[in-house]
Amino acid sequence: MAQHLEGDWLELATVGGSIIRVLKSAHPRARRLRLTITAKGARVTYPNGTHPAQVSAFLRSHADWLEQKLDELNLIVRPLPPLRVGYPCTFPLRGELAELDWAEGAYPKIEPHETGLTLVIPRPHTRALPIARGLLASHLEALIRRDVSRWLASYVPQLGLAPTSLRIRPMKSLWGSLDTRDRINLDLALALAPPAALRYVLVHELCHLKVRNHSPRFWTQVEHLFPDWREQRDWLRQHGAILKSELDRLIDDVAD
Repeated sequence: MAQHLEGDWLELATVGGSIIRVLKSAHPRARRLRLTITAKGARVTYPNGTHPAQVSAFLRSHADWLEQKLDELNLIVRPLPPLRVGYPCTFPLRGELAELDWAEGAYPKIEPHETGLTLVIPRPHTRALPIARGLLASHLEALIRRDVSRWLASYVPQLGLAPTSLRIRPMKSLWGSLDTRDRINLDLALALAPPAALRYVLVHELCHLKVRNHSPRFWTQVEHLFPDWREQRDWLRQHGAILKSELDRLIDDVAD
């Protein structure tokens, strides 16, 4: 198993290609490392100051048990079939199951329709796959920017603050971030989630313009702007791994 520590999550890639995501949480009263499994996934709790290598070693020692329990709850992300030129497939889009099909045309483009998207690719097909991935990445980014621009028009006057810019890209573990120059980063996979989940992440990062931590004052600000934030946070925790896996399948090696 390979481990990757980032943000509040630890990701385990199993030998079979499955992905296990474990929520990691330091607790001031914890006396030892503890691994728990719920219907929402796995969580490892540990004392403050625990070295990341200790957390990784602890999970390695419980890897078989962890994989078995998560498999019983159907919480392990299975490898998805690769995107193949000319082969229709389904994928999540804005929280709904969408169809992705293919057609030939004079120039590459995406044609949205009621049930999903059509990728129009000209012959010859020698570079069809990277072209298709680029089209998908651009289309997903446009969907996010369309929603965000509309919501910012409402939230910025309420906050009295605005981000300096918006960057949308694939993110390994996080859903969003705010950098020291007040630039907001959002994960491209949020285009696959329900719009309310995207809205929660945007509000979360906007509130960091006022409060740079996760203190009670911060969450009060989030509550004021988006009262349903808990439901959307929990939705992302439960479904986030599959969304990120779906995005990897769709755009794969498209550069940031």
